[in-house]
Amino acid sequence: MNNHAQLQAAKIPTTIITGFLGAGKTTLVRHILENAGGRRLAVIVNEFGARGVDGEILQTCGLAACPETDIVELANGCLCCTVADDFVPTIEALMDRPNPPEYILIETSGLALPKPLIKAFGWPSIRSRLTVDGVIAVVDGPAVAAGRFADDPAEVARQRAADPSLDHDNPLAEVYEDQIRAADLVILNKADLLDADALARVRAMIEETLPRATKMVAATDGRLDLDVLLGLAVGAENDLAARPSHHDAEDGAHEHDDFTSFVVSVPELTAPDLLLARLGAAVAAHDVLRVKGFLAVQGKPLRLEVQGVGSRFRQNFTRAWRADEAREGHLVVIGRSGMDRAGIETMISAEIETKIAG
Repeated sequence: MNNHAQLQAAKIPTTIITGFLGAGKTTLVRHILENAGGRRLAVIVNEFGARGVDGEILQTCGLAACPETDIVELANGCLCCTVADDFVPTIEALMDRPNPPEYILIETSGLALPKPLIKAFGWPSIRSRLTVDGVIAVVDGPAVAAGRFADDPAEVARQRAADPSLDHDNPLAEVYEDQIRAADLVILNKADLLDADALARVRAMIEETLPRATKMVAATDGRLDLDVLLGLAVGAENDLAARPSHHDAEDGAHEHDDFTSFVVSVPELTAPDLLLARLGAAVAAHDVLRVKGFLAVQGKPLRLEVQGVGSRFRQNFTRAWRADEAREGHLVVIGRSGMDRAGIETMISAEIETKIAG
């Protein structure tokens, strides 16, 4: 083994898990934790919005591989924009523990660009101790099949002809493409929701975006062997040129003003079904990308976890309500800037009032 290989082997491997809103990143992280095989892990979860949900979901797993104290949540700030303020101190604190982790997972916000985060592994205080084992991009197969990250070229041409001053750049497409371009492994997730033709079509669409030969695997709920996910030993921080970004000219800077989020408080409900139906209607009527959070249901000792992307919503009861917390739900709504917050809240509140009145 040469000196460079020896130095790399001495570093703690870190996997960056990127992917768009609702693609299944948290589910993948939980799968890795549940199948850690004796590895001592730490997880850093970065969310877009003031109230975190994904970190709390992981903290309730109760897994020996990653106790609650080793799950660090960084909310209300994208890591790619707050590397110096948030990421570097967090990593240094993890590494300076008496019993540091053997492996680190970083789940980025669905709106994050991974390349600036990869660059942070070149910082002197990090470079000698950590290496990016690999970047995994999780893709929502059905969403891509539905063309959620690409404009209709004919419609763009028509609108530009009607008003040449309009800017039709699609920030969602840029974020999605940057995540794919940075990846060492692409997980085409929710493959069970696609037939063979649609799966082949999505594979072809992703391959058109990839700047180099990159392994792609189909999965359901991120269920893959850990030998596929970990141990890639890429050293991505040494391979930045192979990961082109739409924002390279800006040195990784980008505006999150394209997106916004807010939290809706939800009183305890008699039943959640009608509320979930109204949430689906609000998503369809407004520019909502993602809804996630927890609800309190009368007569149920467990919290109801809600995850929604597009028109698809999933729900399941998770941990019990603690004696010291109010039985009140919270929903985080994420969308493009300018979405009608008042209209969305009105649709949700009307349903809440109906349920309380009932």
